[in-house]
Amino acid sequence: MKYVIFGGGGFIGSAIADKLLEEGHSLRIFERPRVPPYRAFEPHENVEWISGDLQSKHDLEEAITGVDGVLHLVSTTLPKSSNDDPIYDIQTNVIATLNMLDVMVEQNVQQIVFISSGGTVYGKPVQCPLTEEHPTDPEVSYGISKLTIEKYLYLYSKLHKIKPVILRVANPYGERQRIETAQGAIAAFVSRATAGQSIDIWGDGSVTRDYIYIKDIANAFSKALKYSGPKTVFNIGSGEGTALSTLIELIEKITDTPVARNFLPARPFDVPVNVLECSLAERELGWKAEFSLQEGLKRTIAWYIESKRSTK
Repeated sequence: MKYVIFGGGGFIGSAIADKLLEEGHSLRIFERPRVPPYRAFEPHENVEWISGDLQSKHDLEEAITGVDGVLHLVSTTLPKSSNDDPIYDIQTNVIATLNMLDVMVEQNVQQIVFISSGGTVYGKPVQCPLTEEHPTDPEVSYGISKLTIEKYLYLYSKLHKIKPVILRVANPYGERQRIETAQGAIAAFVSRATAGQSIDIWGDGSVTRDYIYIKDIANAFSKALKYSGPKTVFNIGSGEGTALSTLIELIEKITDTPVARNFLPARPFDVPVNVLECSLAERELGWKAEFSLQEGLKRTIAWYIESKRSTK
């Protein structure tokens, strides 16, 4: 099959691209201008790398022409800063996605897999772990935009026979996660711990999250592209909660290095606990997380240390 991956050069997108290339698919990777390919592709790998603006209908038409399906991984905002400019969030994410869907309708491309947020669309948990039926009361614009796109995908499925699969992904981590863009606690913690620096903890260290390794996420997208069943929304997580304090202890154990903690006031947008219940994905997609947090952390830390060596 031939797929276009919007955001296919980023942390999550590149892992999905590698997985789909292993399976023999052809890819068109759509990235922002001046974003270089994340690696050199082999001659047998059928990859077309294009640059463009997600808000340009012309660029969207060029990207979607001739493909069998779309993977939508782009977000222009981050959860912690999205409330600073909700209008920008809507314009660059919701409106851009509606343009994408219109182009899909015009070109008769029906399949789309969208990455939503298992960490923000639910808001404060009523109970844990959270199922897909849990109330959705996001408290950041990022989560509202993700949820709005989910609703439009449902609408387009009814109006135009678009076939969406929505993956509400927990907190991702792993190789190629970028420290400088604040993509996650694990990336920041590993970066500082391996540099002998202290780690900032917002609150008392009890904030608990569901961390999912990048190869498990890539596998979920592969399964989603094969899915033709009746369900649309799936939680994708490990199903296990890990407190920040426990996370740091694991990093200390793997690196065999003590880490200093710098405790800061708790942030209002950090919900105390978020853990996903993922049995629906196991039943319908045939997917479940295969990597434990300890194994995923070992791989992530090894990659990070090696990447620092290679850039010296």
